[in-house]
Amino acid sequence: MPLTHFDDSGASRMVDVGDKDVTSRIARAAGHVVMRPETLQLIQDRKLAKGDVFEVARLAGIMASKRTSDLIPLCHPLALNKAAIAFEILDERTIRIESTVSVSGKTGVEMEALTAVSIAALTIYDMCKAIDRAMEIGPIHLVEKSGGKSGHFIRTPDESA
Repeated sequence: MPLTHFDDSGASRMVDVGDKDVTSRIARAAGHVVMRPETLQLIQDRKLAKGDVFEVARLAGIMASKRTSDLIPLCHPLALNKAAIAFEILDERTIRIESTVSVSGKTGVEMEALTAVSIAALTIYDMCKAIDRAMEIGPIHLVEKSGGKSGHFIRTPDESA
């Protein structure tokens, strides 16, 4: 399968979606932030001087999803229907971040969902770096996408890195 962001001569291009049908498209992405147990406890207790880490990271992720085309050169600007961020504490060291993004449009929202998770994770790092510079971010991956010509994708366990 050829890469769609290059023309026949190898030059970069924005994919022409003009003839595509408008469909309902949804993407979910997820990632992790791993930290010291004491750091996660401070986040949960809302005792960091910078404020509520989860709410600031949620807003950052939502805002980033709306600005993805400003960050990724060949992404189309999209008027999103929904952008949501959820956090789950997996263990004493790990936060799982999941984004859900939807649009009624001619192109998918995978990059918007991945950007939302990435920026939410970076925001957690930024808010906590004064007490824990050894935090780790990742892996970040697409969980599911639906809508459009390529159909429905759900990540299976054997597709994990």
